Amino acid sequence: MADTRTIKIDGIEIDVDPNLTLIQACEQAGVEIPRFCYHERLSIAGNCRMCLVEVVGGPPKPAASCAMQVKDLRPGPEGAPPEIRTNSPMVKKAREGVMEFLLINHPLDCPICDQGGECDLQDQAMAYGVDFSRYREPKRASEELNLGPLVETHMTRCISCTRCVRFTTEVAGITQMGQTGRGEDSEITSYLNETLASNLQGNIIDLCPVGALVSKPYAFTARPWELTKTESIDVMDALCSNIRVDTKGREVMRIMPRNHDGVNEEWISDKSRFVWDGLRRQRLDRPYIRENGKLRPASWPEALTAAARAMRGGKVAGLVGDLAPVEAAFSLKTLVEGLGGSVECRTDGAKLPAGNRSGYAGTARIEDIDNAAMIQLIGTNPREEAPVLNARIRKAWAKGAQIGLVGEAVDLTYDYAHVGTDRAALEKLSSREISDETRDRPSVVIVGQGAIREADGEAVLAHAMKLAENSNSKLLILHTAASRVGAMDVGAVTEGGLPAAIDGAEVIFNLGADEVDIAAGPLVIYQGSHGDRGAHRADIILPAACYTEENGLFVNTEGRPQLAMRANFAPGEAKENWAILRALSAELGQTLPWDSLAGLRRALVAAVPHLARIDEVPENEWQPLAAAALGRAGFVNPIADFYLTNPIARSSPLMGELSRMAAARRAPAIAAE
Repeated sequence: MADTRTIKIDGIEIDVDPNLTLIQACEQAGVEIPRFCYHERLSIAGNCRMCLVEVVGGPPKPAASCAMQVKDLRPGPEGAPPEIRTNSPMVKKAREGVMEFLLINHPLDCPICDQGGECDLQDQAMAYGVDFSRYREPKRASEELNLGPLVETHMTRCISCTRCVRFTTEVAGITQMGQTGRGEDSEITSYLNETLASNLQGNIIDLCPVGALVSKPYAFTARPWELTKTESIDVMDALCSNIRVDTKGREVMRIMPRNHDGVNEEWISDKSRFVWDGLRRQRLDRPYIRENGKLRPASWPEALTAAARAMRGGKVAGLVGDLAPVEAAFSLKTLVEGLGGSVECRTDGAKLPAGNRSGYAGTARIEDIDNAAMIQLIGTNPREEAPVLNARIRKAWAKGAQIGLVGEAVDLTYDYAHVGTDRAALEKLSSREISDETRDRPSVVIVGQGAIREADGEAVLAHAMKLAENSNSKLLILHTAASRVGAMDVGAVTEGGLPAAIDGAEVIFNLGADEVDIAAGPLVIYQGSHGDRGAHRADIILPAACYTEENGLFVNTEGRPQLAMRANFAPGEAKENWAILRALSAELGQTLPWDSLAGLRRALVAAVPHLARIDEVPENEWQPLAAAALGRAGFVNPIADFYLTNPIARSSPLMGELSRMAAARRAPAIAAE
């Protein structure tokens, strides 16, 4: 058993790890300690002094519980356990004094502040403060910062907790924010008034305990008590972060992270957080049929009849898009294969091995990154493909992990050994002798989709698996599509991949695959939510719900099934994906054997049992691929523009603005004449 120490908190004895801080020990004892600057995922600052407690027999003044460890406490008389008090008159008076000082310069903005109703300062002033102020002088004012289009600043409200500075420096890995000045002149500012160049910056909105940093797109649109809150899953990347969708009526007003230590901790990327303005624009809200080269509105019976007539006539191929839930992929596979056709989900050409879960979902959990001593990246840029996962790799690096990269040299926010850019570097790495000392260290090999999209993708994956085997590492396949692992699980694949699936097809049923170009020739039925590339090529359009508008199952990049819940309703005549496919099957005379989502899920679990284990990562049997000859090309990262990777993001004006700002930052600087 780990070493423990007995301490007394408010008269109750408790055994705790001596390395814990007093604030953590109090949490274990169920005692709430107020705090502003302390955050368990950031370094300790000890700025705010709100977490003061009394150490019995210690100094005659209260101590900051966030900055003192249990092992620093001295025993009481005759070896009695050290004692701390959190509700004594000394502590009460100290907290009231701290709160009074904090409010000296704080403006009376509560009625017009966007943080109103969910503000730590409001809550703690009520619980631990006093109802008067002895300060009559004018309040200090500060200039606002321009941090970009995402974070709105009101620096007069700032209490200098430095959470935002610590987050951007330690987690996001950028150095634009800091604190200057001393005493009353101290202020949080950005270096040379730069905007923030990070795709995790929105998290400082959640971290700010007052209204100094608020969401610019959400500002003045709703109050927290007006919102309906739905716990769901994000699909902007394959990490499938846990989120909370807040709606007002039929509209999504904001998206916030939920804590899940095994997936996203309590962070989400800016695309996940701010893409909601794309949910209401360029929506498909009624069926369409193309006649004489032009799309015309149609009724559902008309569109389903036209689709069924086309599908009866010839060879059918089904394509599964990046945002489709598992239920929709399973329904499409069952329907199309019943007609003698084939279905494919690897629309980007990734050479993922069908039926070999260790080859398309890997054997590592995302949590394994935390304790890894060595992390090898192959053909990936996790900062663009999964920013929250990249923050986790950075955390491991900060604890001493060594990082290696085979692929394009990019800024990952941490140091790494650049092994090479091409297949030759991977071949050399996978055939290298590994020392016993290295084999004994926990390590992870992360393979990106950029590594396995070319013709020799299977050989690249085989060498990555060989490297993982030689170094006794766990393997993580980093996907870019939220639907991919789930679609692979239900077998929505065709031998030979995408070219084989659509070869000779007279009808292509496109289930939201907007990242693929379909050549002229076959008739295309498009089922999706937005008027994007897939809808432009379509001959028949069936409008569907998007990820906040239907209940769906998604399997993330490590193979963990999670449930996305409906937060609002689809616009106009748009329907849920599984329901459209069920109605179409009846029109075809090939009625799918379920008429409810519950019935569909029963059939799904009967076919793929591990999908019933929600929020669990199944153990995958290790099935290494046979080594084959590698090509000579360099690795190319799969994401060219982080902010415009799917139809929802491309419909978002805010994502378009962020994309333009990122391009401007990448452009070479022009010297002044």
